[in-house]
Amino acid sequence: MKKQRILTERDIPLDDLQSLTPLSYEAYVSRGGYVGLKKAIETLGPSGIMGAIKASGLRGRGGAGFPTWKKWDMVVQQKEGKRYLCCNAAEDEPGTFKDRYLLRFNPHQLIEGVLISAYAIGADEAYIFINGHYKEEVKFMETALQAAKAQGYWGEASEKSLSGVTVKITKSPGSYVAGEETALLEVIEGRVAAPRQKPPYYPTMHGLYGKPTVVNNAETLSNLPFILREGVDAFRAIGTDASPGTVIFTLTGDVNRPGLYERPLGTSLEKLITDSGGGIKDGLPLKALFPGGPSVPIIPASGAKLFLDYDALKTAGTGLGTGAVIVMSEGACMVQTAIRYARFFAGESCGQCPPCKLGTVHISEILEKIESGLGSEEDIKQVEQACEMVKGRGQCFLLTGAAIAVESILQHFRHEFEGHVEQGQCPQIPQPVA
Repeated sequence: MKKQRILTERDIPLDDLQSLTPLSYEAYVSRGGYVGLKKAIETLGPSGIMGAIKASGLRGRGGAGFPTWKKWDMVVQQKEGKRYLCCNAAEDEPGTFKDRYLLRFNPHQLIEGVLISAYAIGADEAYIFINGHYKEEVKFMETALQAAKAQGYWGEASEKSLSGVTVKITKSPGSYVAGEETALLEVIEGRVAAPRQKPPYYPTMHGLYGKPTVVNNAETLSNLPFILREGVDAFRAIGTDASPGTVIFTLTGDVNRPGLYERPLGTSLEKLITDSGGGIKDGLPLKALFPGGPSVPIIPASGAKLFLDYDALKTAGTGLGTGAVIVMSEGACMVQTAIRYARFFAGESCGQCPPCKLGTVHISEILEKIESGLGSEEDIKQVEQACEMVKGRGQCFLLTGAAIAVESILQHFRHEFEGHVEQGQCPQIPQPVA
């Protein structure tokens, strides 16, 4: 692992999130804003942009860590003339709110990234898909878009805009499923948020309005201006060889300083919790954590030495996910933790897939029975069986994510479930003195 350099205010993408108001067009330009877009169009061209992003090693920040250039190339290789770009800023997973801050405090950085990506893949139309609950952020983005249009950075080709790209904002209904890339397309087309069957409806082949479409996460696109402005080497100087750059980690739970922290990929969980989060609340020991939100497997305290990068976490049997690090101290009841996320996924199911709608509710009900003190060893086995049975049976990842969250908690903390059964109550509750 290469030595990580100290981040400066010019590093991406959290450098402008210290202000309480959105960064204006003038302020953004004074910091090098839109230099990357101009370089992309006037010097590099689509193939040059593709080459730069490939050389940078930028991986998608939406969860899977898929190489950004590969997704673009899959769309470029399609024979269809019409192509689209969709920016996904519809986050609605517990412990995740970094897109909200990118939208709120540095909208022009995201707009520039959208325009660079659209130009690179040959799309003349782009959509920014924003969580509908982010009402103020939507207004800020609309204002920023108009300012960028007034300066000639986007608009129809007939208006002689620099990019020839039109940009539209679409509001998400504010549900977990709406953030799934094909459900996102359904909403933009005017229908309810329900994932499409894959195959054949992979967005890169049959996306928006049936045309090849790139769906990139907001944080992914916010990296593009820096890469083109400062150069590939500057980007690769941060992070690890296989996972270059930074990630905005959302640190929540039992820490003294919860919040958003931009850190190089390859930073250890322990360092993030101690240096950024100020350690565990009340001086309690660390018990467990989700390194990337509740849709990736939980890890016990022993996993705190792990490095926050795509490959290290995958090797350890978990994942970086959305970068939402949720911390639990020794005071946390893991049965209640399992119930909390099982209920979340059950409530967010769109109901399109019967295994999802019924399975998530079934898992929640058994967990609630165990937590109430009325459960049995057979109920614990039923939870295991139900989780194993439903994985991979939905059209999107929601059902599998729910099963993974509960299954991993049970795997590492089975003794707490057994304690609820044996004692008829939560073992965390002090027993009365005889």
